[in-house]
Amino acid sequence: MILERNPRGEYQKRLSDRQLTVQKYESWNRQVAVARLLTAILFVVAIGLSFWAKTIPRWSVVVPVLIFFVLVFVHERVSRGLRRATKAVKFYEDGIARIDDAWIGRGQSTEMFRDDSHLYAIDLDIFGKASLFELLCTARMRSGEETLANWLTAPAAADEIVARQQAIDELRNNVDLREDLASIGSDLRSSIHTDKIEKWGTAPVTLTSQSTRWLLPIPVAFVIYTFIPFFRTLSMHPLWPLAFAIVAAIGLYFRSRVKAAVEALDLPERELKLLALLLERIEREQFKSPKLVQLRTSLDTDGVPPSEQIGRFNRLVNTLNWYRNEFFAPFSLLLLWRTQFAFALEKWRRRCGPAIGPWLKTVGEFEALCALAGYAYERPDDPFPEIVHKGPVFDGTNLRHPLVPKTQCVPNTVRLGDGPVLLVVSGSNMSGKSTLLRTVGINAVLALAGAPVRAERLRLSPLALGATLRIQDSLQAGTSRFYAEIQRIHHIMELTKGPLPVLFLLDEVLHGTNSHDRAVGAEAIVRGLISRGAIGLVTTHDLALAQVADALTPRAANVHFEDEMVDGKMTFDYRMRNGVVHKSNALALMRAVGLDV
Repeated sequence: MILERNPRGEYQKRLSDRQLTVQKYESWNRQVAVARLLTAILFVVAIGLSFWAKTIPRWSVVVPVLIFFVLVFVHERVSRGLRRATKAVKFYEDGIARIDDAWIGRGQSTEMFRDDSHLYAIDLDIFGKASLFELLCTARMRSGEETLANWLTAPAAADEIVARQQAIDELRNNVDLREDLASIGSDLRSSIHTDKIEKWGTAPVTLTSQSTRWLLPIPVAFVIYTFIPFFRTLSMHPLWPLAFAIVAAIGLYFRSRVKAAVEALDLPERELKLLALLLERIEREQFKSPKLVQLRTSLDTDGVPPSEQIGRFNRLVNTLNWYRNEFFAPFSLLLLWRTQFAFALEKWRRRCGPAIGPWLKTVGEFEALCALAGYAYERPDDPFPEIVHKGPVFDGTNLRHPLVPKTQCVPNTVRLGDGPVLLVVSGSNMSGKSTLLRTVGINAVLALAGAPVRAERLRLSPLALGATLRIQDSLQAGTSRFYAEIQRIHHIMELTKGPLPVLFLLDEVLHGTNSHDRAVGAEAIVRGLISRGAIGLVTTHDLALAQVADALTPRAANVHFEDEMVDGKMTFDYRMRNGVVHKSNALALMRAVGLDV
């Protein structure tokens, strides 16, 4: 696929077009509003001229009424177009903000996904303000947000990662689809209650007898038959009391179940209409990658696209609602209108209701893939990682952190698995040790979700992640930082018993204890992890811990970051070097802030 090398230029062009469209619709909106006002005035004038002045025929008042209703219809179309164009403007403004590294605060709230017990989500800034999720997520439906969040917090299998890569690569240049899904999904986000309509779709059907449904037209036909003489001679058929009694008895017999079925339609009626719009847009696409083809095929129920299935549901509901019309209501009682359509709708729910959950899940996957495709489109220089089955391995060339502006980010190369399986990272305060761990971790998260990575090249096997970068004490839980850290390390150790090798990222390991215990404990921890097939990085200020790597050579290596004092100011180049750091900047930093040491 030919990549768009200037996504910002394309976004800016489309943004200008959508802004012009907004201006056009705003002009039309004002004109139609004025026309409606003038039509209302014309109606009042026509009434005066026809009823009081009697200068024009009375039927002429119908003309402004008809014009008014036509204008109401036109006004709704214009308003809908204006809302759609306004959402498209925001879609491209947000895209440009992401490209310009001005996206922080423009994304969606992610507090619902926060889990302090997760083994890396908090440590690697997966959720929260200025997080990876805020950067990536363009999903508008809850199912899309949940799918993307799950992908970022649990590694996929190798085949699934490759399938997502192929799907994302196919979707990355399809800006029109992503714009449409974002625009339609804006309405869905404020309306869809996923759990409620899934529950409605799978609830037990109350009107189950199909034989009864097919027999219901017989008493209705009997009632109509007894009415025929009335239209001829204004007299009723002698059997009309029997026909009315039969219809009334049937209506009373099913009354409670019909009432419950009809009253339960309010929520799904509104939300399935919106969902159908999004599904219909997906159905218009012709896909090639296996995953997208499979997702598109899975939407069909009984070989029929879901938008058509929901369209039938909407037609049944609209026709059912005729009984609410004051003129038609008496006839609806005689025709068993509510009863017959309640049976038809319950049949639809029995056939298609269980598919509502899978429809929402599939749409959620489409939205998650589109979110990652948008990320890939906006960063054409970021490659897809090479996924290897034999591991563990993490081999990244010129890795950068995707949440740091590219112009400010210094690349570093990290290779684990093919050579050393452990890197002990030493260095002074603020030199870049923790950022290196986060860079490795967050690129691994992107890679294992199927997304491109911020690197020149990355080759890795499927890995389970565990990190200790943001371990805190807890007053509520009554735990110290040291206790919280060793609990997390225990969970990472337990993770090595799983099916995937572990990539561990331990920051200032055992920082909350004395030097002797820290050195002994840290060596035991890393030896234990390595013996269980894990790979990873450990940072430290304690040069004694650097001896761990020496003891484990060639399975481990020391690397470090340096600093330099220039004109009384501490400077860093953030470049990783081989070996152990031999100086500390703690005293210099204390003096720099005015402490007398």
